[in-house]
Amino acid sequence: MPAEEPAAGVGVRRGAVPALWAAGFTTAFGAHGIAAGFGAQAQHLGLSFVSLGVLLALYDVAEVVLKPVFGTWSDRIGVKPVIVGGLALFAAASALGFVWHTTTGLAVARLLQGAAASAFSPASSAGVARLGGSRSLGRAFGSYGSWKGLGYALGPVLGAGLIAVGGLPALFLALTALAAAVLVWVAVALPALPPTPRPRSTLRDLVHQLTRPGFVQPTAALAVTTGTLGVAVGFLPLVGRELGLSAAVAMVAVTVLAVASSVSQPWVGRRHDAGRLGERAGTVTGLLTIAAGVLLLAWVRHPVALFTSAALVGIGIGLVTPLAFARLAASAPEGSLGRTLGSAEVGRELGDAGGPLLVGAVATAAGLPVALSTLAGIVALQSLVTGGRRRG
Repeated sequence: MPAEEPAAGVGVRRGAVPALWAAGFTTAFGAHGIAAGFGAQAQHLGLSFVSLGVLLALYDVAEVVLKPVFGTWSDRIGVKPVIVGGLALFAAASALGFVWHTTTGLAVARLLQGAAASAFSPASSAGVARLGGSRSLGRAFGSYGSWKGLGYALGPVLGAGLIAVGGLPALFLALTALAAAVLVWVAVALPALPPTPRPRSTLRDLVHQLTRPGFVQPTAALAVTTGTLGVAVGFLPLVGRELGLSAAVAMVAVTVLAVASSVSQPWVGRRHDAGRLGERAGTVTGLLTIAAGVLLLAWVRHPVALFTSAALVGIGIGLVTPLAFARLAASAPEGSLGRTLGSAEVGRELGDAGGPLLVGAVATAAGLPVALSTLAGIVALQSLVTGGRRRG
């Protein structure tokens, strides 16, 4: 069923949709900014590889477990209270990381941040879909994905700057202030979108929904896309350093990726809504563009190739993300928008964790070019699956 139009009598206040963009940026910035910070400060904190791995995994583990739960809850009680509650918990968890920076304190803060993001991330996506309405899903998710992509890609850069100024406490303090500010913005600007009528459903209905091609294929596309983003954020600077670039210049490649993704997503969304870009063709093109960028990074060792690779991956992400989310929202069963998007977010989290793990493992055994080529092959294979005939 297509995402519903804003409910009758519910005014869309000025700043409501940008407030949801800010919520998306907050969860993405928190995910990648803190993760990069833990890696940079591991030696200073005395973390073993095992301890570092646990700290990095806690956020994703919480999201994988809880996102479908909070997505379903947002269908039942409305998106606004779930977003506000999640941002409040995120601010509190970040404040805990600011005052309690032992390994145990950081682990608790990270776990609570992941639980909080599990609430306001899928609820924000559902709010974007409802405020955008069925005729503007591409544009709505294009803009939302643009800001969330900025958070993912620029989180390590912004985090590194804050850590240079005041260590991990400065990063946690910045996240506390950001979450609190966005909470106030959402509370003031977002209308109280009422829950939508939700027919009774059984476990069999849920299994059917989550195994339909209309859910599985866009979710798989999002998973490989986010997995590639996770790899790119870590390995673009690494390759840049191997080419002899300074750390600052090497990090610019991540900025190029972020800008390419953020600029392209609203444009893609507008073309989709105007009927000039089909979801299947656009997704296939995006996946193949990502695969080409990864292959370029794998086999051509030159600064120009590095930045071209970053741009290609960013453009590909910009093509896939709004189209996949628009399809998910349009095909969500009545009253299950939050649950659908929350479940799809699990696929993204698995990709985010699995992409770097795959590349790291293959690179250890066979070298980085082979590892990146393996990732490119998986992305290209997903493009073939997406481009094939499908139903549902």
